Amino acid sequence: MAEQTASIIVDWGTTSLRAALVDENGAELDQLETAQGISSLQKGEHEAALMGALAPWFSTHGAIPVAALGMVTSRNGWVEIPYVPCPAGPADLAAGSTRRQLPNGSDLVFLPGLTDPARRPFPDVMRGEETQIVGHGLGADATIIIPGTHSKWASVKAGKIAGFQTFVTGEVFALLINHSFIARGATQPPIDDPAAFDQGLEEAKNSRAMLSLLFSSRTGGLAGKLSPDQLRSYVHGMVIGQEFRQACDAGWYSPGDKATIVGNDGLNDLYLAAARKFDLEIDLGADDVLVRGALSVLKHSLS
Repeated sequence: MAEQTASIIVDWGTTSLRAALVDENGAELDQLETAQGISSLQKGEHEAALMGALAPWFSTHGAIPVAALGMVTSRNGWVEIPYVPCPAGPADLAAGSTRRQLPNGSDLVFLPGLTDPARRPFPDVMRGEETQIVGHGLGADATIIIPGTHSKWASVKAGKIAGFQTFVTGEVFALLINHSFIARGATQPPIDDPAAFDQGLEEAKNSRAMLSLLFSSRTGGLAGKLSPDQLRSYVHGMVIGQEFRQACDAGWYSPGDKATIVGNDGLNDLYLAAARKFDLEIDLGADDVLVRGALSVLKHSLS
């Protein structure tokens, strides 16, 4: 196995460190996850944490290269790596990476994030999602959707990521469910209700008055039209539906168009339902796009 191993891909976020041991073609040979996210580490502790986590693989496979991406390269991480501006492809991201050597002699390459300087009122940013887009492939022009706490809609044109826009859908949903008066009373533990989610989507499709519409989660309960079991799914449908409505208004798609969902933050089924409601045809990307994208950028960095 040792001779097949190409590298280690480390997706290092706020709350966890996830790593994949891959061969030269990007096929996963092993994986691990620890709770040593960047929020749990002080300055100067990152290298020891990384070496400790990867020690078994280094012991078996030697000083193989490591690519690190995610919040570890942010202002609050190990090393802040400046964002690369759109349009960008693997070679551009590689040119913006930073390379250093680990104590065992392994090359460590910090991958940059991406910025869209054309976005208003301020440039938009992403860290990690750009590798998913690269891993999906840049060979054909496409609209890419990456669901998550901060969902991304991106455009691929002429072999590069041409631009993107962030929708803070997941964060707004969490705030409404956990901290707002209008969603008070939702059943705990959470219950998924597909019909209530669909109703939320329908209401979002028919109303641009989001701040008024959200209050319907409160009045629906008072009127006896929404039960505590339905409340969470109804609110979720409203906020995801508003993401799709606003994305359409912003020109990301027109009814009848096609887009691709990349990545899986446990939201793909909900986004598929939303896409059907808003007459958007969806293809699903592969599960290993982040690893393949990071490996592509890493190879450019080391060439």
